[in-house]
Order: sequence, then structure tokens, then C-alpha cells
Amino acid sequence: MRARVCPRRLHARPNDCIVLFQDEENSMPKAVGIGGVFFRAANPAGLAEWYQKHLGIDDLHKSVWHQEAGMTIFGPFSKDTDYFGRAEQQWMVNFRVDDLDGLIASLTASGIAVETRDEWNSEVGRFARIHDPEGNPVELWEPAQD
Repeated sequence: MRARVCPRRLHARPNDCIVLFQDEENSMPKAVGIGGVFFRAANPAGLAEWYQKHLGIDDLHKSVWHQEAGMTIFGPFSKDTDYFGRAEQQWMVNFRVDDLDGLIASLTASGIAVETRDEWNSEVGRFARIHDPEGNPVELWEPAQD
């Protein structure tokens, strides 16, 4: 199975797209999921508290986060992409959410700027973007209902 996935914006460059494939006959050992996301922070405790308060994600020292099943995309992008914002930004986390409108309302009520664009939405779902207190972009994705 092959699928082409491109950033949800108008005028996406071809090199910003990724091709996903599943080779059901390939029996080589492989990664089966993401076990964690680790990154540097100027204030790790404060940032962990922010993620817990606003997105419901517990700090690694409190509990292990058991995710709901769903699609995960691992997507290296061209080094000149503007998809993440600032040129020095090397990564962006995308979280699946169960109620994008409700989360947007909660974040906005807490004074957090939420960006939405119609061109980000597609057949795979709806998207919004926020930035954490250290300026890291965070994409929020409510998958389309089957």
C-alpha cells in the first residue's frame, strides 16, 4: 500500500511531501511505534506542567502515557521547509485530539493563541496550531470520523 502525504497548505512543494508505504511481505525487524518524545527545555518542570495543564499529558516522572490507537506519521521534511515556522526549528509535535473545538475553546480561555487555517483541513481531519511557552510549535489534529 502506498500513500502520498503533503503538508496541509496551498502551494506545497513536491519535496515537502512524503510517501508512506506498507510492505506486508517484509518480515524484517522494525520499529512498531513511538516510545517517547524527548527534547531540551529551558524550564523542564514548568514546560511539563504546561503540557499537563493544557493538553492533559502527564510528566514522565508521574506516569507512563498510554495513548489511544491511531495513525502516527514519521515525516522528515526538506531542510528548507517553512512548515514548522522558524528556520531554526528542527521538529514539531502533532497530537491527535478527541475534540478540537473544545480544546481550542479551553486553550483560548487560558490566553493561549490558537491558529487555524481552512487550507490545513483535509480528508484526514482538522488541524490547529499553538506554541508552548518556549516557542515550540505544537500541531493539534482531530482525525476525520470514518
